[in-house]
Amino acid sequence: MSVDAPLLEIAARYCAEGSALGIMVSGGGDSMALLDLLHRAAVGQRLEVLTIDHGLRAAARAEAEMVAAYCGARGIAHQISRWTRGEAAGNLMDAARQARYLIAADWAQARGLSRVAVGHTADDQAETFLIGLARQAGIDGLSGMRRHWMQGGVRFDRPLLGVTRADLRSYLRRNGVVWADDPTNDDTHYTRVKARKALAQLGSLGITAQGLAAVSDHLETARQALLGQLGTAVQSVTETAAGSLMIPRAGFEVLPAEIKRRLLIAALRWISGANYPPREAALANLMQVMGRGGDTTLGGVRFRSTASTITVQREARAQRGQICATYQTWDGRWQLSGPHAPDLTIRALGADGLRQIKDWRDTGLPREALLVTPAIWQGQTLIAAPCAGFSNGWCANCSASFASFVLSH
Repeated sequence: MSVDAPLLEIAARYCAEGSALGIMVSGGGDSMALLDLLHRAAVGQRLEVLTIDHGLRAAARAEAEMVAAYCGARGIAHQISRWTRGEAAGNLMDAARQARYLIAADWAQARGLSRVAVGHTADDQAETFLIGLARQAGIDGLSGMRRHWMQGGVRFDRPLLGVTRADLRSYLRRNGVVWADDPTNDDTHYTRVKARKALAQLGSLGITAQGLAAVSDHLETARQALLGQLGTAVQSVTETAAGSLMIPRAGFEVLPAEIKRRLLIAALRWISGANYPPREAALANLMQVMGRGGDTTLGGVRFRSTASTITVQREARAQRGQICATYQTWDGRWQLSGPHAPDLTIRALGADGLRQIKDWRDTGLPREALLVTPAIWQGQTLIAAPCAGFSNGWCANCSASFASFVLSH
């Protein structure tokens, strides 16, 4: 048996899951190994490669061209996309990571690719575990990177998550495949580099990258069980209308504390579009307020309690200044279809808009929920408000239902 056989078997199993396949390749050792393995395994399959130049290092363009040369020599379609940073406030590396997957999802959709492979390894999984440990993370933070997730209608996969970085480097050397080393991988200003160096010191205790990756896998199994309970709770105790969420208090009160917590996090993220849960202190306060039947806001989301219902909806203040063209996604989740025109825009219905709709009460929806729904405007003239019963040829839908959001996150 060839020494490469185990890696090629992993690649073959992944390729067998479908036909056309996208691959994100930076030019680093992990992604170049992924590309070479999938190229060898994908006999007769369409492969397409995307390299994203974040513009953060002078050498990035040359690395992208190196990937282009590899693909050109093998007849693999390759595209280089440049990240135009715009307003990347806060953590630049995190902003680059988020942009990377948004760009990749758009690229895959345009190319007719339903799945995209990325080259994270067991070392990345182990480093993620150590970072979570340092942050005193719970099961979500310690279960590490997901093997699969959906974003922008595209499935992203990490087929090499059980393979070590050292094994991939050995593979590249045996097969004469060149790669580029990113100097930031040795810069101890970055938390992940500190975790990488700490991992190297743990070997004397028998703690290895593959061992920690296995621990993350076990915790992921437990996390999936919790998500199953959450999914059952969503189906049985929640209702949605006009982008708001209603939770009967009687059903909420009988849920286990951890499922209550996860339900509130999911509600907040679904409505606000937040990439991450709130901080633990803020979440603990939210749990207390909901427990005693109070009202509060958190992360641009309003939580209101009555004796019978908890209502979760968008905070009007968070939508101020949110205006976009009618073909764009509004407020992070609303998509509208209808007679688009260049002079039309989407913004919140608001009190001014609702006053113009005489029959809005016929919808049976509360005023507060309708105020934060999308409306079509032509300047200051209201053209349509689908959620408020004034459709005028327009439809409005959240890009993901609450139930599907929970299952995919």
